[in-house]
Amino acid sequence: MNRSMRLLRWSCALAAGASLLAQSVMLPTPGDRAREAVGWLLHAEYQKLYDASAPSMQQAMPVEAWKSRVSPMLASLGKLVELGPGTPALVQGNTVVTLPAKFERAALEFTVSVAPDGRITGLFLHPPKPAATPYAAPAYAAAGAFTAHEVTVGDGEWKLPGTLLLPRAMAPVPAVVLVHGSGPNDRDETVLANKPFRDLAEGLAARGVAVLRYDKRTLVYSAKAAQTKDFTVREETVDDAVLAVNLVCTLPGIDAKRVFVLGHSLGGYLLPLILRQAPDAAGGIALAGATRPLEDLMVEQFEYLVPLQSAGSGELKKAGDEKLAEVRAGAAEVKALTPAGKDGPPVLGAPRSYWLGLKDYNPPALAAKLPCPLLILQGERDYQVSMRDFANWKAALGERKDVTLKSYPTLNHLFMEGTGKSTPAEYSKPDHVSAAVVNDIAVWVLAH
Repeated sequence: MNRSMRLLRWSCALAAGASLLAQSVMLPTPGDRAREAVGWLLHAEYQKLYDASAPSMQQAMPVEAWKSRVSPMLASLGKLVELGPGTPALVQGNTVVTLPAKFERAALEFTVSVAPDGRITGLFLHPPKPAATPYAAPAYAAAGAFTAHEVTVGDGEWKLPGTLLLPRAMAPVPAVVLVHGSGPNDRDETVLANKPFRDLAEGLAARGVAVLRYDKRTLVYSAKAAQTKDFTVREETVDDAVLAVNLVCTLPGIDAKRVFVLGHSLGGYLLPLILRQAPDAAGGIALAGATRPLEDLMVEQFEYLVPLQSAGSGELKKAGDEKLAEVRAGAAEVKALTPAGKDGPPVLGAPRSYWLGLKDYNPPALAAKLPCPLLILQGERDYQVSMRDFANWKAALGERKDVTLKSYPTLNHLFMEGTGKSTPAEYSKPDHVSAAVVNDIAVWVLAH
């Protein structure tokens, strides 16, 4: 792999260090404004960028943050070769302009969000989006075995579009509600070339289990969610999952006494909280559910990725070490947070209220108090949520007869097959959730 591609891969793998937020002053068009903002960034005119920012962006990215976090990364890309024309799109009242850029060592994209008053409400630097890969259904998703119905989760200000797959089996049938991992996920939980939630939904529906999946609040209402005061995992995930369970229990063709919640990654981590607030749920399924503080997992993931991404390059190693030190410092700051510091700037990409809301949260301990059956599944090649977490689930729940725990030696975080050390590059290769996992979930649900 040449140096340019390695830099691009580094940027993709360590996306937390490449997401930049900022803002700007009035110009004739949003496109002109976006190019001016990028120009300030490239010429290290951070004060101008800061002065043109909305208050929320100024708080998130003060001048010193631009200098310390962004400047080293831009320097590693080399000289700018070309800044392409912008592609605008209207998103919830703001104009979002995407500007492709070619540097000596990598091709990237700037995405700039411009408010109607000319202020910059977002500035992101990320690898170019890969060409869309048409979805090919897995062999276990039998065509014609189910019907699809569009539904809406919630009836207030956060209405979310979703899809219910209903088996063509004799009603009523059991159902599963799918709850996403971190980030603004769509209903398929699309990760680069893969759609694990669509795989699960179609595979389970083909086996007689109805499945509801929906777009996440932070995807549908990204700007509004970002401005939510005292934002926590309740607003991000828990509240909508509970509403989804309530909805499914009312739908025709569903056995309301057999509605289960399946949480993947962050969704698995929050599964005990969701089940505690959704008494109508019959049980829960955790796929790669974390058990330890999220800040600790972030440090662990960077400790795993940095050596993989920076091997053989002094420049990349230096950038990786700096990013790792930044993440470790952020994790230490999270652990030291108190309610008195709730209104400070974000830490590790999330508002302080988010971290404070998770203080002392212990998923296995809470799960042990729940009276419902649980299925805990884990890929042994997963570097994002590891076998340490699976061991914690086992220690807390392993003696219960209504809890089933199983790990899969060859599966990664998306429950897809692989060999050797798992890397982010695996997610770029189109694949499907293991048929064994789909079958194990279906058998477990139908048995309850």
